[in-house]
Amino acid sequence: MRYTKIFPLVICLLLAAKTIALNPAIKVLESGKKVSLRGLSVVNDQVIWASGSAGSVARSTDGGQTFNWQSVAGYEKNDFRDIEAFDENTAIIMGITQPAVLLKTKDGGKTWKKVFEDTTKGAFWDAMDFSDEKKGHLIGDPINSRIFLGHTNDQGDTWYKYESDNSNTMIAQEGEAFFASSGTNIKALGNHFMFVSGGKSSRLFFQEPLRIPIMQGKESTGANSLAFFKSETGMPDYGVIVGGDFTKDTISTNNCVLFTMDNSIKFTIPATPPHGYRSCVIYLNKRKLLTCGTSGIDISKDGGMNWQLISKESFHVCKKAKKGNAVFLAGANGRIAKLIHP
Repeated sequence: MRYTKIFPLVICLLLAAKTIALNPAIKVLESGKKVSLRGLSVVNDQVIWASGSAGSVARSTDGGQTFNWQSVAGYEKNDFRDIEAFDENTAIIMGITQPAVLLKTKDGGKTWKKVFEDTTKGAFWDAMDFSDEKKGHLIGDPINSRIFLGHTNDQGDTWYKYESDNSNTMIAQEGEAFFASSGTNIKALGNHFMFVSGGKSSRLFFQEPLRIPIMQGKESTGANSLAFFKSETGMPDYGVIVGGDFTKDTISTNNCVLFTMDNSIKFTIPATPPHGYRSCVIYLNKRKLLTCGTSGIDISKDGGMNWQLISKESFHVCKKAKKGNAVFLAGANGRIAKLIHP
């Protein structure tokens, strides 16, 4: 009788161990610095850049084994909430406000040159994204109800503000703005772009604005991040949007929406949503996704229909290598971590 009881227990323990082994783990590489990191760019499996508060920029060229930190001279009080890196020497950082500014380095961060600035009262930038090494787009909160948009065609050496048109496409609704939570609420598509808004109104902007069936109605609610999987034509076939309420970050309802793009955009609600507010989402491959936020990290292995909590650790942003397979995360207290695949 003793062995009859023990054998099923051993089987259960072995199955549980196998399940744990099959799930990714988070390995913290850097922590303890009193800065909040929301900008992250992973060039390849070896080169990682991160940016954040107190004018902070971190760079690694050895896969995260060591990081070189700096506070950008003259911008020590700026919050660089987004960064786009092109190689181990070249990167652009985005200061969100007072002033809203873009700085570029071509020597690994030794020197930085101002390439774009907006000193307009109330200017607040949220994110930027590049479709290739030349074409990029920038988004900022509305001023006088008009959404701020900028673009570059020369890897960010020069930028231009989109001229206002006569349509209402780029007019924000009352209480609608954008979150500078992870630099991932805009995605570049060559000369075109797609982005999501949040606040009292949360919409997906592409050919025309569409209301997203996600939590909204308060300044702290709405969409935070957008990701999509591209077809061979370079246009998105389908994608995912995450968000929620960052002031109530454990709420799991209405925090994630899937969408498909054919003749029109169609939204779908996941069967099992992420476990709380999420500020960033990425595709690891065609079917596997990762999302993170202040209340934890989730993974989906079925295209975003069902999400599994793999960690309760807090991170603001996650990125996969542009050329490679490494995945890194960044968050508060200078924390930078790596996703360890089974």
